[in-house]
Amino acid sequence: MSQSVFIIAEAGVNHNGSMDLARQLIDVAATAGADAVKFQTFRSEAVISRAAKKAEYQVTNTGAAESQLEMVRKLELGVEEHRILIEYARSRNIRFLSTPFDIESLRVLVDVFNLPQLKIPSGEITNLPLLLAAGRSGRPLIVSTGMATLGEVEQTLMALAFAMSTSVGARPTMAAMKAAFLSESGQRLLKERVSLLHCTTEYPAPVADVNLKAMSAMRIAFGLPVGYSDHTEGIHVAVAAAALGATIIEKHFTTDRTLPGPDHVASLEPAELTAMVGAIRDIEQALGNGIKIPAPSEVKNITVARKSLVAVQDIPKGTFFSAENLTTKRPGTGVCAMRFDEFLGRPALRNYQADELIDGD
Repeated sequence: MSQSVFIIAEAGVNHNGSMDLARQLIDVAATAGADAVKFQTFRSEAVISRAAKKAEYQVTNTGAAESQLEMVRKLELGVEEHRILIEYARSRNIRFLSTPFDIESLRVLVDVFNLPQLKIPSGEITNLPLLLAAGRSGRPLIVSTGMATLGEVEQTLMALAFAMSTSVGARPTMAAMKAAFLSESGQRLLKERVSLLHCTTEYPAPVADVNLKAMSAMRIAFGLPVGYSDHTEGIHVAVAAAALGATIIEKHFTTDRTLPGPDHVASLEPAELTAMVGAIRDIEQALGNGIKIPAPSEVKNITVARKSLVAVQDIPKGTFFSAENLTTKRPGTGVCAMRFDEFLGRPALRNYQADELIDGD
């Protein structure tokens, strides 16, 4: 059986600042069978300047009256709120993950809550200070690569390899980061700690822009596990990514797509999340181990579906088998039809009646 896909139910900011709704999202993710539920950890003023404009999809979903900073302030979760949600996720037997958007938030997740894994969002993979802090956290990292070229992904990995393999005082020059990336220890640490996610950063993402084959390109280029963070509508693209070998699938979800907020419209509702998890689990089983042998369930049908050598007409003992008196028919319990040519010209060792299976050697 193939390796299990790690399914992240992305709650993100779909809690709308409500702890009750945040708990409901954890309930939905746990009930759906996801491996983890993921939120976002940030301090609004540390992440967004007053000059930052909303993305087009944010304007579409929330209007243009408020700034991006004003919108995001209402979606910020504090330290105590994180504590409550982490404990609640534990009570529901689902892993709690979060995405830090600034260094202080990263330190809270690592030093205060000791989260076992961190997610680096697409928008932060050119944020060198955050990458260095993430690399030095000692945590396994899931790195989204939306909006990035292959070269930019390589630079991200260079920064992480440098952080993982050098002391805090080392200067992250481009040459030093490249050397760390190319070093044996740097490559080993990346393989031990980093997974990449292909992603299209648009909400919802047009199917024509998804480019799932980029997963294979990154896998070949960097030799790291590659998954997919899905922003398309529906579940079919995420399921296809699992079929193409994604090791991680991340998908936004909500309790209700009609709720106000920037991400609800492009999120799955509970029944859809459950369906996606079930479909991915089916795909895992269907992928199998790659060894081409009969499956246990089909072995019993071999003799039913395959054919044996059969007499076309009565064949007296001593008569030579020929294309005129020999044919192939079901069942496959006699001489395999693959041996047809081998039997031509042989004498019959006994009398055969028409439609009788020919004996073997």
